[in-house]
Amino acid sequence: MSITLAFDVYGTLINTHGIVSKLMQFSVANAEQFSQLWRDKQLEYSFRRGLMQSYENFAVCTSNALDYSCSYLGVSLSDEQKNELLTSYRRLPAFDDVIPALQQLKNAGYNLYAFSNGTATAVEELLTSAGISDYFLGVVSVDEIKTFKPNPATYQHFLTKSAATCSSAWLISSNPFDVIGAVSAGMKSAWVKRNSDAVFDPWGIDPTVIISKLSELEQHVAL
Repeated sequence: MSITLAFDVYGTLINTHGIVSKLMQFSVANAEQFSQLWRDKQLEYSFRRGLMQSYENFAVCTSNALDYSCSYLGVSLSDEQKNELLTSYRRLPAFDDVIPALQQLKNAGYNLYAFSNGTATAVEELLTSAGISDYFLGVVSVDEIKTFKPNPATYQHFLTKSAATCSSAWLISSNPFDVIGAVSAGMKSAWVKRNSDAVFDPWGIDPTVIISKLSELEQHVAL
């Protein structure tokens, strides 16, 4: 049975804090704090829209979160600067371990997909900019069903689009909410613990495996 690997994109493959250098160009003194708040609010807004069944795509959540972060932290940015930041968010870098691990997994015969809250167009642009688009058989976006992870429907959507079964599919994510969502939907999941201080949500729903870098993945999902 072939194994299908669904890679979360933002925060797992792509370093969302790659935006810090751009923030510093705009003299945002607390750039790292700003970046973290922006990311946290981006996810919060997607959760809230999913629960409210008031869908707007992930780019809208990202833009709204940017506006909130400016207001909360008292950062004054022009519309032009905000547009530059949003453009830069579509061209963020991959983590250093991503290309070697994807090459290893592709060579080993796994079916690799990008699976994201972002629209397919945005994700494809992001993966291409980061130089990793060719490793994937395709992009599966929740935008196609107008909701967000961790709605159970998103994981079923992935299985349908990739023609995979729960028993042969893994979600790979650095986001605990995503891991819990996938496991709850019957998939296996690897939590990429990129920060040693990261805490997994104590819900009694554990990842199948925990890894600190993507190069450790193959030993756990070996064909």
